[in-house]
Amino acid sequence: MAPTVAESATESFDLTDFVINQGNGVKGLSDLGIKSLPRQYIQPQEALINIIPNESIPVIDMSNWENDPKVAESVCEAAEKFGFFQLLNHGVPLEVLKGVEDATHRFFGLPAAVKRNYSKELSPSNSVRFGTSFSPDSEKALEWKDYLSLFYVSDDEASALWPPECKDECLEYMKKAEILCRKLLNALMERLNVKEIDEKKESLLMGSRRINLNYYPRCPNPQLTVGVGRHSDVSSLTFLLQDEIGGLYVRVNEGKGEEDGWVHVPPIEGSLVINVGDALQILSNGRYKSVEHCVIASGNKNRISIPVFVNPKPSDVIGPLPEVLASGEKPKYKNILYSDYVKHFFRKAHDGKKTVEFAEV
Repeated sequence: MAPTVAESATESFDLTDFVINQGNGVKGLSDLGIKSLPRQYIQPQEALINIIPNESIPVIDMSNWENDPKVAESVCEAAEKFGFFQLLNHGVPLEVLKGVEDATHRFFGLPAAVKRNYSKELSPSNSVRFGTSFSPDSEKALEWKDYLSLFYVSDDEASALWPPECKDECLEYMKKAEILCRKLLNALMERLNVKEIDEKKESLLMGSRRINLNYYPRCPNPQLTVGVGRHSDVSSLTFLLQDEIGGLYVRVNEGKGEEDGWVHVPPIEGSLVINVGDALQILSNGRYKSVEHCVIASGNKNRISIPVFVNPKPSDVIGPLPEVLASGEKPKYKNILYSDYVKHFFRKAHDGKKTVEFAEV
């Protein structure tokens, strides 16, 4: 059978140039109407996951947070046992969530030439980065995702440098998520006998913030690739808004003797998905778990997701908190400069939980 026009096009042109250099991303490939997945995106068998049906991560309703201590307790238990949980009635207004979702579609709907102005080569700042996959220079197989990553320095810088199509909505979402973040971190710290989040601890837990707008276009042969490969986050906490399409999977039962596999995090309208990152695992000396997760590609819908990563400051040294070691517990992690840890994460392809081994004693 003769190849289609779209297939002939993908065979005859320079895919790297089209996707990365010209700023078309995988959205550009998907918009071409290609019928088969380009070989550069075909993942090795071990990158694909074993899905466990009928299991889920905890769903916690926060509406009674102020009056019922059990709600905070269930958050801490979920952070210890699963490292992932979904929150309902979390206080971030639905119109703010809807606003940032619309802004994400607006940005990715821009012509490639406009989006390319925010690429690594052309962006006015290191704080603003449009890209595709995760680390194309070090990956054996590319991931089926485009993204815009915005590192927060100040409102003034964001107003000046972030894309006008999405800056206001992103800032508003980050501000509202910060209120929720403080509530959760207060509860998580109290469980570790940290009586007060002083200036130093606040820097360690939430000294820097980044928002990513992720776009996963419809994919031919989605079973052969991934939207995001298996990894854990380098954050303290991640706050994820996902749309109604679904595709996020979390690893469960690793090393527990039960069936090791991956469970779907089903989209619940108005909810936020929270997960513990490596920084909080290290600060809590392993009490809170940073868990592997990944995103599978979709064959029939364009999906978006919007994580806010709450992190230590790059210049902070992170290690187990003194309050956690006060009872004589041995440190499982050494003290490490956070910016070194993050550089280690970004200089390689996604590789499960290997980054945290970099900090182990």
